Amino acid sequence: MPATDRPKAVSQCVYPVQRACLRGLFDAALAAVDPALIVPPLLPGLRRPRGRTLVIGAGKAAAAMARAVELHWAAPLEGFVVTRHGYNVPCEHIEVVEAAHPVPDTAGMQAAQRALARVQNLTANDLVIALMSGGGSALMALPAPGITLTGKQAVTRQLLASGAAIGEINCVRKHLSAIKGGRLALAAQRDGAGARLLTLAISDVPGDDPSVIASGPTVADPTTCDDTLDILDRYRIEVPPPMREALLRGTAETPKPLDARLRNGEFLLAAGGMTALHAAAAAARAAGITPIILGDAIEGEAREVARALAGIALACVEHGLPASSPCVLLSGGETTVSVQGEGRGGRNGEFLLALALALRGNPYVHAIACDTDGIDGSENNAGAWLAPDTLARAAALGLSPRERLADNDAHGFFAALDDLVVTGPTMTNVNDFRAILIDRRS
Repeated sequence: MPATDRPKAVSQCVYPVQRACLRGLFDAALAAVDPALIVPPLLPGLRRPRGRTLVIGAGKAAAAMARAVELHWAAPLEGFVVTRHGYNVPCEHIEVVEAAHPVPDTAGMQAAQRALARVQNLTANDLVIALMSGGGSALMALPAPGITLTGKQAVTRQLLASGAAIGEINCVRKHLSAIKGGRLALAAQRDGAGARLLTLAISDVPGDDPSVIASGPTVADPTTCDDTLDILDRYRIEVPPPMREALLRGTAETPKPLDARLRNGEFLLAAGGMTALHAAAAAARAAGITPIILGDAIEGEAREVARALAGIALACVEHGLPASSPCVLLSGGETTVSVQGEGRGGRNGEFLLALALALRGNPYVHAIACDTDGIDGSENNAGAWLAPDTLARAAALGLSPRERLADNDAHGFFAALDDLVVTGPTMTNVNDFRAILIDRRS
């Protein structure tokens, strides 16, 4: 819909106290996973190398992580990291380059080529510090033999629209890559004769599996070519014929756990979704609200997850179970959207739109759903708000929530209500944050 044809928002949401509370919980979650806070405590106990320290990194938090390492590493270092456009944090000794996300571009491919070249020139006296965070899969993208960057971009677009879970998407990415799935570690360690490799990671994936974070460039990969073929067939993803042949023959296989060539690697998790949820829970308790953490690894279609969580919220309203008002349901993970429509919006907006329909304007339930990187899907908002009057205000504007949901246009729906949450780049990423507040006092 052209900007001039959009309906104007009616009166703003009349629940400022609840909205401020929810934003406070989200802010507490973000503060708890700030790289400046979570990276430095990992560094003092690390053994310094006799030789060089090379920093290589990829992800939306990579630049902020690099700056934290610079400020707290008591030895000379060098290197570069690649991050999403707009997520640059100035560093003195570590170069920061920017590339496209979520669909890879030439800058991301060149960054991957540079990373492979840099780690191959090191010795056993040197240390590679790999800084990995969400978004690294797209930002450090080097197509495997038999696939071009254009081909990889086409596969990525299909995967993002398919409704596949992040673990499935990254399984495919690893087997279509010349750097992911442990291949960067293989280049750095050279059958155990190369550099020592330390990975510091901020997890944006359910379960915090090291092999899934940024598609695991520095860790062994338990998934197989057969797994990749199953995923491609299940979601009807087309790949270039030479790449399918490589998968069928097994020549696209990745290094596996217990591979002796990767024995010089170490992995440390700086933070994940649960870090953010515990911080939000502490903030809720301080405000006199009972927190219920439902988990940080919730997956599935956004609208299906919304219906399930709506049922729990209504049980709190009607029965005081699993907690009585005031309480807040906290959850994280990564939902998916099987794109069928032509609208705009990410999975958090879609979750909230489906939640609104399931709650039917219940007068006691409020919610916020945001991506902790500040970007829901490909828009400039982190997510959106939901209040008891959301459906009524939409009706006053002539907006049909069911039609917008069918068109995957959650962004248009919440933008018309002026209910988008806009944070700008957060310089971190532990994935989705959802808080559903049950407040009978309202």
